Amino acid sequence: MKFISVVIPTYNRAKFIGLTLESFAKQDYPEDFFEIIVINNNSTDNTVSVVNKMICKYPLIRYFEEPRQGVHFARNSAIKYAKGDILYYTDDDMIADRNLLKIITSTFDLDPKIAAVSGRVLPKWETDPPPWIKKYCSNGLLSLNFDETPINISNELIAIYSCSQAMLKSAFLQSGGFNPENTMGDWIGDGETGLALKLLDLGYKLAYNGNAIIYHVIPKSRTTQSYLNKRYANQANCDSYTMYRAQNGLTNKQLKKQILSSFKLLVYKVISAFLNFLTSRDIWRVHLAQIFYCRNRIIYDYKLINDEKWRQLVLRRNWFD
Repeated sequence: MKFISVVIPTYNRAKFIGLTLESFAKQDYPEDFFEIIVINNNSTDNTVSVVNKMICKYPLIRYFEEPRQGVHFARNSAIKYAKGDILYYTDDDMIADRNLLKIITSTFDLDPKIAAVSGRVLPKWETDPPPWIKKYCSNGLLSLNFDETPINISNELIAIYSCSQAMLKSAFLQSGGFNPENTMGDWIGDGETGLALKLLDLGYKLAYNGNAIIYHVIPKSRTTQSYLNKRYANQANCDSYTMYRAQNGLTNKQLKKQILSSFKLLVYKVISAFLNFLTSRDIWRVHLAQIFYCRNRIIYDYKLINDEKWRQLVLRRNWFD
């Protein structure tokens, strides 16, 4: 039986984290073989009070704090406290199926080279979303995965979201941890995607188990055009970061070429969004969000050209320090 450390970073989610903790405390998994680690990332609501009440009810919950703002700083810091050979990362707005831990950890037995496993992430809508959200965002845009494939083991990149991600602690240590994304307004890296790429570079495999199910609570605020715009803009930062690292750096000429390509795409998306809006085709919403994507690609790549310290930060490998 493998010992599992469930890691839950939290920031101002007192409304949901009690449900998340309850769902993990009641897992169909021996209590002596798992722990729940809450990492408070500077919450200003009553998160601490909620967590303390849950600790009184379930002593397997442990509480720590991470002062550096950013969910991936919180995730990385858990390595200092986790006792498990397997780390299971999730978020503070998730509700786990009772068999989740048992199913997702059993996947590691299928191949000794598997370093990380993800599973199905289904929505739990706080309010009924607009039809266009279900049509265009029932995917990675809302960290959802409906794939029912029982098992997929790959030595290539597959969709693994950090709201449901189990991994070998030893492999995580080798990788240098998550590349932090949003840190107090500065967008640095590519989070779980970057971690998965580093694990593949180390010779490990990734796996998906469609029988391991967790539910993502999606509030009304994530079913709006403004959220979609922001989501695409953030993805642009991630993609610029990933591309730069993949080449171990790009020349200014290559970056300028990428900027020109992003500008051409931006012009096309502006025209497309306008024409589809005039003809009442709801795809205009996606094209509008892609305008924000193109803009942020240009801004990020321009920063790579002009900021030496930023280029060094992007190429950083170890985020445990």
